Amino acid sequence: MSDTEITTPSLPEQAAAAAPAPVRFADFGLSPAILRALNEQGYEHPTPIQAQAIPVLLRGRDVMGAAQTGTGKTASFALPIIQMLLPHASASTSPARHPVRALILAPTRELAVQVAENVKAYCKHTPLRATEVFGGMDMKPQTVILKAGVEIVIATPGRLLDHVEQKNISLGQVQMLVMDEADRMLDMGFLPDLQRIINLLPKKRQNLMFSATFSPEIKKLANTFLSDPVTIEVARANKTADTVTQVVYKIAENQKHALIAHLLRQRELKQVIVFSNTKLGASRLARELEREGMKAVAIHGDRSQQERMAALDAFKKNEIDILVATDVAARGLDISDLPCVINYDLPYNAEDYVHRIGRTGRAGASGDAISLYSDKDERLLADIEKLIKQTIKRVEPEGFNPAPTFADERGERRPRRSEDLGRGPAGRAPDRAPRSLGGGGAPRREKVDPWFLKPYEPSKAAAPAPAAPAAASSITKAKPKLAFLLGGAPKGGSL
Repeated sequence: MSDTEITTPSLPEQAAAAAPAPVRFADFGLSPAILRALNEQGYEHPTPIQAQAIPVLLRGRDVMGAAQTGTGKTASFALPIIQMLLPHASASTSPARHPVRALILAPTRELAVQVAENVKAYCKHTPLRATEVFGGMDMKPQTVILKAGVEIVIATPGRLLDHVEQKNISLGQVQMLVMDEADRMLDMGFLPDLQRIINLLPKKRQNLMFSATFSPEIKKLANTFLSDPVTIEVARANKTADTVTQVVYKIAENQKHALIAHLLRQRELKQVIVFSNTKLGASRLARELEREGMKAVAIHGDRSQQERMAALDAFKKNEIDILVATDVAARGLDISDLPCVINYDLPYNAEDYVHRIGRTGRAGASGDAISLYSDKDERLLADIEKLIKQTIKRVEPEGFNPAPTFADERGERRPRRSEDLGRGPAGRAPDRAPRSLGGGGAPRREKVDPWFLKPYEPSKAAAPAPAAPAAASSITKAKPKLAFLLGGAPKGGSL
């Protein structure tokens, strides 16, 4: 027997030995300038999507990534882009030394702004430049930045093509293309613009596609420009975060406003996003909540870019408690510690439900997703549950007593007076009882004039035949008199 003693470790020791050490950003070989920026933001360990995507992207492979909203998709492609562009970084002020080398496409202005903020934070200690371009505002400030030279451009497709037509930007040296939330871009009708942009890019480039959901249409688009992509999924497609508690309340359409106000007061909720399907509905709900004494504001497509950005800034600074939004704000909002999301209307597209409730429960934090629905929304709710493969818990509102006179601003048809179950004004019984068609007393008869009960008798004396010419002659005689009154009597004529 040898002097080396072999011992079997205990189960806890085996588990500790089997558990891999947590991965750090420094393990990816990132530049010290990038690591410094990450440390300043308190980031040391990557999220699952970042841990899987960053090494693959650094090897130059095309990637098709699916991850839940709020899991760090932006950093998973932004950090490799910055790392691979560092050899081309230049401190020169010449625009020629700063061509566009990375293009990131986003469906909405809000998402473009959010991605740009993250990219600028990650490359703040490098000579690389980044900017965002989107519609809804003057092109001149964007043109000045683009013509000064910028390596990383985050853009919405429409405004990017506007700058291309104005020759404010050249895409001939793009090395990396990123489509973020590509499914949303297809939903918004950007497919023709995406194809035009792809045709403007060099054939040899690295392509990345990231989204929370991947529909068959998205996979079809990916096959047209991705080359042997690596598919990365850190969660089942269309799956909602486990940290989000989902409930639904069944309520009549004309009582939704009152229930929203009741839930906000009862739970003392702050920093809440309420989603509406229509711009008009969002504005009305925001006004109703303001009448209830709450700090609410609506953002939607009819608001100018400045108004929308001001509302978002006020919401992030806790100056506004409730943000009522359409799906234009469903993507790109990254607000820390968002405790609750409310669906005032269930979305028409079930995939939008995943994105809406993805605003809460981000990065492992807990959150609540509350949805309201009525009888007409049964099909929408069934589509959502089918997509997420989960039955959402039905609950009854506690302590909710809706006012019977609450205004119905949803356009619901009011019953006609004839449909009012025989009730008169102010709920009183009608003055006269309905007539009986059966027994129980003879029906009341109205008095009838006897003249109407006489049989028809033809006239005995017919009108004489010469009467018609006589009448005609009288009319003829009347003509001169009329002409005289009008000043047209002939000279010498007698009346």
